[in-house]
Amino acid sequence: MPVATLAADQSVCAPLPVLGRDVRVPLVTGGEVTYAALDYAASAPALQRVWDDVAAYAPYYGSVHRGAGYLSQLSTDLFENSRAAVAGFLGCREGDQVVFTRSTTDSLNLLASVLPAGCRVFVFETEHHAALLPWGRGDAEVTCLDAPRTPAQAVETLERALADRDPYGPALVVVTGASNVTGELWPVRELAAAAHAHGARIVLDAAQLAPHHPVDVAELDVDWVAFSGHKLYAPFGSGVLAGRADWLRNAEPYLAGGGASRSVARRTDGGVDVQWHESAARHEAGSPNVIGVYAIASACKALTEAGFDRLVEREQQLVEQVRAGLAAVPGVRVLSLFGDDAPRVGVLSFVVDGWNSSHFAAALSAEYGIGVRDGLFCAHPLVRTLLGGEGRAEPGACGAPDEGSSLNAIRVSFGAGTPDEHVERFVRAVGELVRNGARWLYRTEGGRCVPDTSA
Repeated sequence: MPVATLAADQSVCAPLPVLGRDVRVPLVTGGEVTYAALDYAASAPALQRVWDDVAAYAPYYGSVHRGAGYLSQLSTDLFENSRAAVAGFLGCREGDQVVFTRSTTDSLNLLASVLPAGCRVFVFETEHHAALLPWGRGDAEVTCLDAPRTPAQAVETLERALADRDPYGPALVVVTGASNVTGELWPVRELAAAAHAHGARIVLDAAQLAPHHPVDVAELDVDWVAFSGHKLYAPFGSGVLAGRADWLRNAEPYLAGGGASRSVARRTDGGVDVQWHESAARHEAGSPNVIGVYAIASACKALTEAGFDRLVEREQQLVEQVRAGLAAVPGVRVLSLFGDDAPRVGVLSFVVDGWNSSHFAAALSAEYGIGVRDGLFCAHPLVRTLLGGEGRAEPGACGAPDEGSSLNAIRVSFGAGTPDEHVERFVRAVGELVRNGARWLYRTEGGRCVPDTSA
């Protein structure tokens, strides 16, 4: 099957340099090939620019907020300047706080810990588990909304749920910006308007949106946004929760300890009195991950300086190339909530008739050097809905194409660092596997499908 290459267009930028772009991996059929990293939705490769910035800072590493020495002061300035850079990248409003966390999951758990008493939480069943699961641990009442089939239906479903809530008190709406399963863009601005019209607040899970598309808190009119550094081309396990300060300021600290406290005094009865910070430091107890925070800020600057509009344009060309390539292969079904023409970022999931998805993904890796993801992608309710309710968390047997594809799905994802050749190789490989079958035998080992090298 011929694969169309991207048309030369000087207005569309080249892929950004990332770590691992020249890594060679062995093929089970012999030889080796440059690894095609097409699992950006799980963790994107670090930008070379980010790595270089971190390496340049590393010799000057010091404690943050706690030292009078030069390196401590330098690190403190770097940490706080990174906060300002992230606020600018997100278009935060005056008075918004940027809190540094470990990840999107950590950010949303932090927000769940500061909900006011009696808060009602409304979340679509289509959310990633990081956004679906944190809310029921306190006294919040959680309403899980059915998967919408159009953006307009998402807004209508939310409006009905908010209008019917009783009692009419504090409420929070949780919504993704781009699905980690289908890549489809959600109507965030419209959902925010619906939430605010009914006296609710809204938090945007931007884990899959921020690496692929500009996010402007003020323009979208969301109350909070959460994302992870490791999906934004920055390593080292840091995340962000940014938005309105009042709920954060009025709640007990997420973690109690040094850094969160402004003053601690022992009482005569043996207890302690604590005055907590009212700034973002209130929820940043302990020694912060200054390197991880700086990596996020560096990635924000790199994406902005590269021209996010140009990056989006190039990624959309890759999306269309993948969609066209998969559409040309018989028996391949791309999963979608909103329909084939729905706008999406560089994340697509699909199933192949007659193939166990774990087997298919293993063959892409072992025979073509292509890394994708198979499974339910930490979004079990959504994938089961898209698969007709048949999906299971375990991968099942592999190596026998007639095991079927309903167990799970295959996800391909890419972004600012993806070379054209990786996408072209992927499309070609899918066609060859469907047409000719795998060239190797596979077996299940440790719950994963792997090449059988025992023969």
